[in-house]
Amino acid sequence: MTCQHCVSAVHKAVSGVLGVISADITLDEVHQIGTVVIDFDENQTNIDILFDAILKEDYLPSLSKETLLLKSAQSCPTTFDKSNPLSDQSCPIAFDKSAAEESPLSSKIESETDEKLILNIGGMTCAACAANIEKTLLKKKGVSFVSVNLALFKGTVWHDPSLITSDDIVKAIVDIGYEASVEKADDDSHFDVFEKEAAFQRNRFLLCVMIGIPIILGNMKMMTTWLDFVPDFLTNKYLLFCLTTLLIIGPGRQFFIGAFKGLKNRLADMNLLIAAGTGCAYLVSTASTFFDLGPGYHHLYYETVAMLFIFVIFGKYLEAKMRGKTSAAVQKLMGLQPKICRILKDGSEFEIPIEAVQINDILIVRSGEKIPVDGTVLLGTSTIDESMLTGESIPVEKEAESFVIGGTLVLSGWIQFRAEKIGKETALSQIVQLVKEAQTKKPPIQRLADKVAGRFIITIFILSALAFLFWYFAGFKLFTVSSYPAYAGTSPFLFSLLIFVTTLMISCPCAVGIATPAAVMVGTGLGARNGILIKGGDGIEKAKKIQAVVFDKTGTLTIGKPMLTDVISFETFETDSTNTNADSGTGTYTEPELLKIAAACEYGSEHPIAKAIVEGAKNRNIPIEPAESFVSITGKGVEAVFEGKHVFLGTRLFFLEKGLTAAAKQEEQIQQLEKEGKTVVLMAVNHTFVSLFAVSDTLKDTSAAAVSKLSDMGLSIYMLTGDNERTAKSIGKKAGIDENHVIAEVLPENKAQKIKELQSQGMAVAMVGDGINDAPALTQADVGIAMGAGTDISIESADIVLIQNNPEDVAAAIQLSRLAIRKIKQNLVWAFGYNAIGIPIAAGILFPIFHTILITPEMAAAFMALSSVSVTFNSLLMTRAKIK
Repeated sequence: MTCQHCVSAVHKAVSGVLGVISADITLDEVHQIGTVVIDFDENQTNIDILFDAILKEDYLPSLSKETLLLKSAQSCPTTFDKSNPLSDQSCPIAFDKSAAEESPLSSKIESETDEKLILNIGGMTCAACAANIEKTLLKKKGVSFVSVNLALFKGTVWHDPSLITSDDIVKAIVDIGYEASVEKADDDSHFDVFEKEAAFQRNRFLLCVMIGIPIILGNMKMMTTWLDFVPDFLTNKYLLFCLTTLLIIGPGRQFFIGAFKGLKNRLADMNLLIAAGTGCAYLVSTASTFFDLGPGYHHLYYETVAMLFIFVIFGKYLEAKMRGKTSAAVQKLMGLQPKICRILKDGSEFEIPIEAVQINDILIVRSGEKIPVDGTVLLGTSTIDESMLTGESIPVEKEAESFVIGGTLVLSGWIQFRAEKIGKETALSQIVQLVKEAQTKKPPIQRLADKVAGRFIITIFILSALAFLFWYFAGFKLFTVSSYPAYAGTSPFLFSLLIFVTTLMISCPCAVGIATPAAVMVGTGLGARNGILIKGGDGIEKAKKIQAVVFDKTGTLTIGKPMLTDVISFETFETDSTNTNADSGTGTYTEPELLKIAAACEYGSEHPIAKAIVEGAKNRNIPIEPAESFVSITGKGVEAVFEGKHVFLGTRLFFLEKGLTAAAKQEEQIQQLEKEGKTVVLMAVNHTFVSLFAVSDTLKDTSAAAVSKLSDMGLSIYMLTGDNERTAKSIGKKAGIDENHVIAEVLPENKAQKIKELQSQGMAVAMVGDGINDAPALTQADVGIAMGAGTDISIESADIVLIQNNPEDVAAAIQLSRLAIRKIKQNLVWAFGYNAIGIPIAAGILFPIFHTILITPEMAAAFMALSSVSVTFNSLLMTRAKIK
């Protein structure tokens, strides 16, 4: 449900059921989900009838979990409060789907027992085909959800295997005239479907040309005098009949078989339009060939049949070729993984198939080779190109303990690494799976197209029939058609039949059906090439509507680990009079000397702040020697002896306990650093303060730029963190976030509530986090955006996964969403606009003005093919866009 029109349609459908007392419907316009609360008399109606009423309006109903629990509890001997179905925890049935078996439509209830089935579907020609398959499967008991993607020739089905098997589902699709098979694990053969379809239609097209050109030339020579080069034998009407019959039973057979199977199952699709149009022209011509039907019936329309098949099949060939291009991103990703890799075993190197690699195997990769699987470097250094997976063009340096990703290319050097993720667990495999799933999911904007396409064929037949009846009974005589030279001697029936065929052939449900999935396929592929994984068309549409972006601080805007930011050396200064142990003759230490002492004392500590100081010394190439003695005081600091000096490092509280207090001058420095959100560590040597170290989780280099870009896009930016308010506002200020939009001291479990509060203000909210601690908030947000870092990309709670830990990619993801939605709308405007203009013209609406049928059946077929191709081509133009 997408709008108030949907609410009215469902309310009218439900209210019209006998026994319904009242129906209250609410619509969540952000998530586009409706909730229907119905009060009904169980003696007059039931859930099955209510489901059917809603299904007839092309909406997909399912029982809520609360309703199912209520039905289950009615079977329980225990007391149950019907006003709060979730209140009773003693009911042993709980959320057990078997408890709802009393309802024949229990298969429409999604539960934990449902399984996901991915199907490869062949034989679809238009959006009506996809709609027919969806409706057929939804009628099957045990099927809770169906989504068929025309552009990918794939379907997603959620079903209860205890009620309906995968074989039953495949058989149901085959029975209505389509091909179907279950996609197997790690099966990439579905990419061949585009090439196979293109090859099939190419061969059919060439056969059409070989047979059709003689038909067209021969038939046209009978009507004109300027085709002298055409042999006379081609004008033989019996030869033309035979050649046209070959076309019907050869290249054109696919349309008639499809139409027959559809009618047998009371379904209409594009095959029916084509079969009806060509069939009418063929039958009239055949009758004129073998019988003398009198004046006005001597003309043959065999060339119309030939040209219709040529244009339609050529259009299908071009469409299949272009659809193949839209899947290029996934095919390129699939092709990244090498087939053979080099393994080190017992000191010797062996080449083995990548499928034989096991976890903890030691692999070797040299310059110019691809990393086979994910793992950690043990030996060697190299420069690796990760651009295909991360979108980052600058090569990455790898050394011992670095993580490498399967499918990336070693540009220089060599590495020996341990395999840690293989098969489906590798980052590349998960990226491919995410993109494949994203391309099969329908965005809400496609629902309108699907609803229209589902009824399109019948509407076209009605309009064509009305046009035929008008011109046959009134229009032919009213507008004196036979008085114009082009139609002199034409009978009212044949003229009306031409109108009927032209109206059928110009309609194009294909363009309507592929308008959205084509753009989604290209958009998700473009995102994948730029390190942005969008988990479906619904994610694309929701991201476009975002008004506010909420960033988690740690690991999202910041690096995610403490780093040494400041080293301040104190000259010998006057300490408090209470400090009787001060050594006033220490002089001044240089920064390297201070870091050498501090790192030596902190070397044995596992505390993150201690590690930051040690790492800071390493980064400055300062040699580290362990202290002679070391004692760690949990939560306070360390006490150590280094080079004969007695050293303390820790908090102010720690030094107060040791009888040391900072002078006023140093206290000012400490407070200033704390205002900046930094953690201060003091150091004293021989009971005299000599320095302080500031440690902070610093902003990423791209955070401020990301906030600036998003602000320029008109979005409100917020930061959410568990840090204290002073630290949070300091970080927020550096990132360019308004201090009023910094939400601090929030526990992880309360983050989702903060998102809900922003949504209550009427804003569509995106949450950006690490996908682990922020899972509830990511789920609550209208769009969840997770930082993936290339190795943790299977984050179920997010709608969008950013492979790099780069906040700027949030802006790129939203820009991509806006671009894709713009293309979808352009495609729909073209598809609907084309039909809205073309069908009336084909029906003869302009004939009274221009005294000619502006569109012939042949031209109509060409326009129909052009419409689908143009929509696909418009989608492919997205590949030229720069989103980063």
